[in-house]
Amino acid sequence: MHFSRRNFLRIAGVGAVAAQTPSLLASNPPSPVKGKDIPFQLGIASYTFREFSLDDTIEMTSRLDIKKLCLKSMHMPLNATPEEIKNMAAKVREAGIDLYGGGVIYMRSAEEVENAFAYAGHAGMKVIVGVPEHELLELCNKKVRETGILLAIHNHGPGDEKYPTPESAYKLIKEMDPGMGLCVDIGHTVRIGVNPIEDTAKYMDRVHDIHIKDEDKAEASGQTCEIGHGVIDIPGFLKMLIEKNYNKVVSFEYEKDGKDPLDGLAESVGYVRGVLEMLR
Repeated sequence: MHFSRRNFLRIAGVGAVAAQTPSLLASNPPSPVKGKDIPFQLGIASYTFREFSLDDTIEMTSRLDIKKLCLKSMHMPLNATPEEIKNMAAKVREAGIDLYGGGVIYMRSAEEVENAFAYAGHAGMKVIVGVPEHELLELCNKKVRETGILLAIHNHGPGDEKYPTPESAYKLIKEMDPGMGLCVDIGHTVRIGVNPIEDTAKYMDRVHDIHIKDEDKAEASGQTCEIGHGVIDIPGFLKMLIEKNYNKVVSFEYEKDGKDPLDGLAESVGYVRGVLEMLR
C-alpha cells in the first residue's frame, strides 16, 4: 500500500483527509462497530514537533485540524514562571486547541513531582504524561488526590528499566487512586513483543492517554513509520478502543522525520481518520 505524502498534506490542509482515506483501505476494510460512536478525540504529542517552536507547533496542529495537544518541555519549559506558563497555555487555547496534557515529564525527586503538578496546574492541564521513580509513586498518588490532575505513566519498551510495558506500571499503581494510570505507547509496546491491542484492553480501567504510532518491525530495533505502513494492526486497535468506550485522547507521536514531520504526520492522521470513518 503506497501513498503520496505530498497529496496527503494537500488534502489535510483542506480538511478532507477522512473523506479520501477509506479508498486506501478498500482491499481489507475493517468491519463497522454497530451502534457505537467514536468516544475519543485525536490529539498530538508535541514531541512530534521537537525541532520547532511553540508557534510552529500550534500552526501545524491547527493545519491538521487537531483540537487536542500535549506539550513537551521544549515547547513549554518546566522551569518557566507561573505567569509564563499561563501565557503559553493561553496562546494554545486562543488557537482553538485544548492543552489537555504535558509530557513526557520525568520525576526523579520529590521536588520534581511537586513541580510537575504545579506546572500542570498553572497550565490548566488535565493529565501529566510522566515517568516517576518507583519510590515517588506514593507522593504522586497524593498529588493526584489533592489536585485532580491525572497521572499517565508512559512505557518506553526495550531498554526501559522502570516501565518497559503497560503491565509494569499497572501492577505498581493498581491499588492506588484511579487517577494514577497509564499512557500506553503502542509503538514501544509492540517493540518489546507485547500485543498493544490486548494490553491496552486488559488495563483499560487505568488508560488515561494513548500515543498512537506505527513501527516498521515488532523488535527492539523497530523504528517509527507512517501509520498504515508498519506492523501494528491500527484498524483492530481503533476498533477495540471504540468497543471498550475509551473516551479520552489518542495522540499522534510521530517520531520519524524530526526536522520535517508534517507530510508523514498528515499521512498518518489521514489513515486513522479514514479507518474511523469506516468503523462508524
